Amino acid sequence: MAFQAKKLINDPNDAVTEFIEGLVETYPGLQYLDGFPEVKVVLRADVSRSTYDKVAVISGGGSGHEPAHAGFVGEGMLTAAICGDVFASPPVDSILAGIRAVTGLMGCLLIVKKLKAIRQDILHIDLDMDPTMLNIGYSVIKLIFPHLLCMKNYTGDRLNFGLAAEQAKSEGYKVEMVIVGDDCALPPPRGIAGRRGLAGTILVHKVAGAAAAAGLSLADVVAEAKLASEMVGTMGVALSVCTLPGQVTSDRLGPGKMELGLGIHGEPGAAMADLQPVDNVVSHVLKQILSPVVPLLAPSDKETLILLEIQFDIKECWEETGYVPITRGSRVVLMINGLGATPVMELMIAAGKAVPRLQLEHGLAVDRVYTGSFMTSLDMAGFSISVMKADQGVLQRLDAATKAPYWPVGVAGNHPPAKIPVPIPPSLSTTNDESFSQPQQLTQQGHTLEVAIEAAASAVINLMDSLNEWDSKVGDGDCGSTMFRGATAILKDMKKQYVYILLLTLYHSLLAVVPFNYPLNDAAETVNEIGSSIRRVMGGTSGIIYSIFCKAAYAELKATSHSVIAPVEWAAALEAAIAAVSKYGGASAGYRTLLDALIPASSVLNERLSVGDDPVDAFVLSSEAALAGAESTKHMQAQAGRSTYVSGEILASVPDPGAMAAASWYKAAALAVKDNYNHHAS
Repeated sequence: MAFQAKKLINDPNDAVTEFIEGLVETYPGLQYLDGFPEVKVVLRADVSRSTYDKVAVISGGGSGHEPAHAGFVGEGMLTAAICGDVFASPPVDSILAGIRAVTGLMGCLLIVKKLKAIRQDILHIDLDMDPTMLNIGYSVIKLIFPHLLCMKNYTGDRLNFGLAAEQAKSEGYKVEMVIVGDDCALPPPRGIAGRRGLAGTILVHKVAGAAAAAGLSLADVVAEAKLASEMVGTMGVALSVCTLPGQVTSDRLGPGKMELGLGIHGEPGAAMADLQPVDNVVSHVLKQILSPVVPLLAPSDKETLILLEIQFDIKECWEETGYVPITRGSRVVLMINGLGATPVMELMIAAGKAVPRLQLEHGLAVDRVYTGSFMTSLDMAGFSISVMKADQGVLQRLDAATKAPYWPVGVAGNHPPAKIPVPIPPSLSTTNDESFSQPQQLTQQGHTLEVAIEAAASAVINLMDSLNEWDSKVGDGDCGSTMFRGATAILKDMKKQYVYILLLTLYHSLLAVVPFNYPLNDAAETVNEIGSSIRRVMGGTSGIIYSIFCKAAYAELKATSHSVIAPVEWAAALEAAIAAVSKYGGASAGYRTLLDALIPASSVLNERLSVGDDPVDAFVLSSEAALAGAESTKHMQAQAGRSTYVSGEILASVPDPGAMAAASWYKAAALAVKDNYNHHAS
């Protein structure tokens, strides 16, 4: 259902000019021409046409794609950017003003995106379909049902920049224009005609800007820009349609759907598909960009192809001309471009999946990876992938220094190994290595510890979804996932060994087998190792709280003079652990934390043991107190953690997740100990 989009703006008509004002206030190297609202030109503050002795590189187009293009103005990249209104080509006079402001005797190069709108009924596809057959499918529909894939060039940028160029030439300026069309979403009618200019345009900006900064002539800068534009291919996938300032949202792309090849102005793309894991999406997009076959269909009465249950005649099915001249063994650069509303985490996941696929599946050497938002589409969710063939000359241009504020830093140069081993501590315990091997024969205490740990960890694992649900209402929604990581690590570390590979040189390695089994016959050391497991994998407050808990309990148990721990000593260890958590965490009873489960448990355990109750019964009774204490947190006002910022009404609807997690593992351990005791007694 469509609704008025929420935007942090003032008057939608002022959005572009106010963006420019904020941009130049943020970056001192930029300024703009005083011609608002008709003239919206961002330019380098250090360039004057009367003194500038290098080729000026100018780009621009409709706004809404920020940081493109104004965010790439700076020494070593663009000299000026001409901004139109949102998704509207800038007027000729605005382009002329930019040319006149920065163009000296060396002339200027205009870099323009090629744009085309697509009006179609979206084709639904399976991502497992071969890209060649998928392209043929697109062309089939275009051939038989032309009204479904009617392409109409957005000629605004090309015409407006072209007219401005001709006018500037008549005034004596040397002006050339390069048009970029890197779109690989749809088969072109012939060659590369009609392909849209997408995020690959930014790579062309960088190559041209670096060439100009190096002092090359206009002809040479044009040549490098043209070559770069022919070497790059781009395809995007969107999870939502962008919303213009002041407009209502679009419901064209429904839940569970994604669109391949969606245009950067929100125009329909090549196909719609069910939402897939990013690994599948990346694989499909890369195959499409790098496909060596682009179908070029024409009618004939000689051959018949049946596809998508449609029969038609063709003259030729494909032509051996790919989108980009990239073959196995080529060196490439990769750009993962966020479309406006995609978290950095998701972009980095896509980058991490794309690199090995390019290397292993397509046989390419990936020399550079650029990940971020370069050419967006307002608030569209999704990303595009650009792959550019890069020889040493192109890499030199991409690595050249620039002051453009939104060009990524720290990307240039060769990559060291992506990962190195975790350093192994000199000693994993205060005891010798032998004590860390799980004994061949468990004592009764060792077996009891084993079943208690297994039960406690399993209870936390089973409660993960509920913990996350509760935490999503009163915290950041990850309590269950965090506890799950700790619990699974404990189960693994209790019984398994890890092998660490220490890389000594590029060609040699050393295998170091590090025992990481819990010494279950030694209760103190087992508790210490549980803390080590937690500390290794659990982040956030929960991880450090439980590490402190285990370390304090370990110290108390270690102080005993005998190997078999008495029930009162276990109770003392629990009390010491609670005191340490309260001391360092600042919480106490009634603060709506895990202590509201553990403090009642400790009190009941000490009370029942002091009156001579059976230790197992005392343990079970204390676990019931832990659960009751956790449930009581519904009626508490939070005084620690993120829950302190949540309203009392919301807090009353759920118990504290941390308290419920503590009560869960505590009760599971108690019941496991009881079952183990009953089993041996019988």
